Amino acid sequence: MTLPRPSSDRTAVVTGASSGIGAEIARELARRGHHVTLVARSEDRLRALAEELTEQPGSAGASVMPCDLGDRTARAALADSLLAGDRTVEVLVNNAGLSTLGPVAASDPEAEMGMIEVDVVAVADLCSRLLPGMVSRGRGAVLNVASTAAFQPLPGQAGYGAGKAFVLSYTQSLAGELRGTGVTATTLCPGPVHTGFGERAGFSKEDAEAALPPVMWVSAEQVALDAVKGLDRGRLVVIPGRANRVAAAFAQVTPRSLLLPVLVRNHPGLR
Repeated sequence: MTLPRPSSDRTAVVTGASSGIGAEIARELARRGHHVTLVARSEDRLRALAEELTEQPGSAGASVMPCDLGDRTARAALADSLLAGDRTVEVLVNNAGLSTLGPVAASDPEAEMGMIEVDVVAVADLCSRLLPGMVSRGRGAVLNVASTAAFQPLPGQAGYGAGKAFVLSYTQSLAGELRGTGVTATTLCPGPVHTGFGERAGFSKEDAEAALPPVMWVSAEQVALDAVKGLDRGRLVVIPGRANRVAAAFAQVTPRSLLLPVLVRNHPGLR
């Protein structure tokens, strides 16, 4: 097992922890005895989750650090606070993310850059700031959340798909660099999950469900369980759900000239 053992002077940091996959990963880590530091913009939701986790039998507790991860100054201050805290960061889960919807030619440049700041830059920033301590201690685990969109182009969500491809490649490179250090890096690539993410991006629930078959949908609880298990086993990539693993493999080998027309035709953001 590669997850550092829980201890009163250690913590697992989870970004985007106020709901969805992030909240479920925090719950799963807490069930395993880890103190959890919850990061997101919504302080009220974080405090409610921290209270829930603290009340669990055998809980190691939870801390709340509200932060807008799209703000570089706030992000640097977050990292400084973590590094100066009483607990060392032993696990880093970069889960925070968002998506825009629609063709690039009709996009809002500010919204596109905001998405890339959170989905791409924040991941690299927090890894750059927090990995040195893990390597110096000879223990640690990083889980960067991408998507099955990382394995293919995604017309209608071009920036989101490209950002997740960055996260996948970046994390695999990290894993290579970290061999022999006692620190591991894992990429989580979930398929469709009912978390409200699509609705915030601009999908209707009906459009999302119509675009992807029911067999591909996995619960946030199952995604979190698979993610933490994979992290503990030092897996390079975790794709929850057999149908999603098959689809990801198919997308990687299908010629783009054949794949792109299908993707364009079926994406709700291009209708």
